[in-house]
Amino acid sequence: MTFSDYRVAVVTGATSGVGRGAIDLFLAKGLTVHAIARDESRLAALAEKGVIAHAVDVRDTVALTRELEGIEADIVLNSAGVSRPGNLLSSSAEDLDDLIEVNLTAVMQILRLVYPGMVERDRGHVLNISSIAGHYNFFGHTAYHATKAAIHQLSRQLRNDALGKRVRVTELSPGRIETEIFSRNLGGTPETDAAAWAEFYEGFESLTVDDLVSAIEFAVDAPAHVNIGLIELMPTFQVPGGLTFDRRPQDALTQDAE
Repeated sequence: MTFSDYRVAVVTGATSGVGRGAIDLFLAKGLTVHAIARDESRLAALAEKGVIAHAVDVRDTVALTRELEGIEADIVLNSAGVSRPGNLLSSSAEDLDDLIEVNLTAVMQILRLVYPGMVERDRGHVLNISSIAGHYNFFGHTAYHATKAAIHQLSRQLRNDALGKRVRVTELSPGRIETEIFSRNLGGTPETDAAAWAEFYEGFESLTVDDLVSAIEFAVDAPAHVNIGLIELMPTFQVPGGLTFDRRPQDALTQDAE
């Protein structure tokens, strides 16, 4: 089963990052593309390319239901995602709601709307963008790690739901990739763009959007009898690993003993 077997793609997070890059791939393959995002000006630019734009906040289930009604999606790319600086100790209620609603709930709601049609038609491919944060423990926002771990398990479980049908599910789990996410964490301005680039990308050989798009193409173009369940992509110079063991000062140990 290759791109020639598919006609319609739905992409969230469509105006930046992997979602935006994948749209160019899907258009080049002759697919009709439905783009879901909040940035109306960027969506308008996509519409000029022939994309069908849906200005929707993925947290709005009612709006998602309305916009996706009647769309027979062959490919769904769940690329929308948010992160936060800090960790659970410094989180606000709004931080946690955002992370869960965008990174997890929206993905499940979208799949609730389109996945049954894939199963019924015996044709489809779900592409979920997770993160190495869902597979490895390292310092970062704890709730972000938790939502991406949930996407990993969701991707596995979807395969069970479609057992016996020619519906495939691929989780793409990238390490550090050059997108806008770090800048958005800092405020999402031209100034934070520069600051994020200097701190997180300058001097590093990070992944690029093109790397993820190539992985998407590889997974979708696999033979019909092959499901590529998980693709982990990391920069060559980035590795998971290390074990932190914090030593308390001797005086603190003495006080604890008392």
